[in-house]
Amino acid sequence: MRCDFCAKDAVTLIRYNGSHLCSDHFRKYFEKRVKREIRKQIDLRPGDKIAVAVSGGKDSMVTLHLLHSVFGSRKDLEMHAISIDEGIEGYRPPSLDIVREYCLEKGIPYHRRGFDELGVSMDAAAPVCGDNSPCTYCGVFRRRLMNDEARRIGARLIATGHNLDDMAQSVLMNFVRGDVDRLARLGPHTKVQPGLVPRFHPLRLIPEKESLLYAMVSGIPYWDGECPYYREALRNQYRKVIGELENASPGAKFGIMSSYDTLRPLLSDGGKELRICECGEPTLGAKCKSCELLGVLTERIKCP
Repeated sequence: MRCDFCAKDAVTLIRYNGSHLCSDHFRKYFEKRVKREIRKQIDLRPGDKIAVAVSGGKDSMVTLHLLHSVFGSRKDLEMHAISIDEGIEGYRPPSLDIVREYCLEKGIPYHRRGFDELGVSMDAAAPVCGDNSPCTYCGVFRRRLMNDEARRIGARLIATGHNLDDMAQSVLMNFVRGDVDRLARLGPHTKVQPGLVPRFHPLRLIPEKESLLYAMVSGIPYWDGECPYYREALRNQYRKVIGELENASPGAKFGIMSSYDTLRPLLSDGGKELRICECGEPTLGAKCKSCELLGVLTERIKCP
């Protein structure tokens, strides 16, 4: 097939709008939507620091690449990349090498934090996670270290690589659970809470397949290894359901997000005020989830 806008061969069919696009027009289409989303989500001020959560996977590398292309030449802004090493042998080290090399090439300050600071690793924790999947522990600890490092460097915002698929899955998961508070706390954050660096998501309305294609046609390096604990995640059930909906009705993921965005103003008051845990992290209760899970893991690792 030919591109709908020129004589070049198309590299993709955008099923939800019927467009055939060559690599050049696909990049323009992709970048236009991401830049529009950035403008909608954030209002930067001179002197701001932006932290970018970067794992080395396709979505986070695309996010880092695009934010650097948009803001990299601005002298009144700082952009920092933050990676978290979960302690997964053979999986995380190669991806962090990619991030480190990219940041060195682009002149982006790079920060690495690791689960070893908390006295755990996912390789040690996974066998004793009990009823919770390893992803439950991993996500909580990653968010703690990411938030702590962003505060340490003085970042006003954290950008993450969550794409349309990720966001639609999160919305559906929380609807099914009836977790209104968690729905209210989904990013992008407009309400600044004590101790919590607000997050925004430039790829929020970009399907995962398009993020992958953009990385490929743009020559952006990324790590495509699969986490050995990935298959145990509850999220996989929702990924399958949403994938089937999208195959039957192209645009279903956008429909989920459009419905959520319509409801979101009604949920904003449902988000409870956060307190500060003794570890310094924000929490709804007396102790943050990270400290709770660390306590559980410590006991289980001592007494398997």
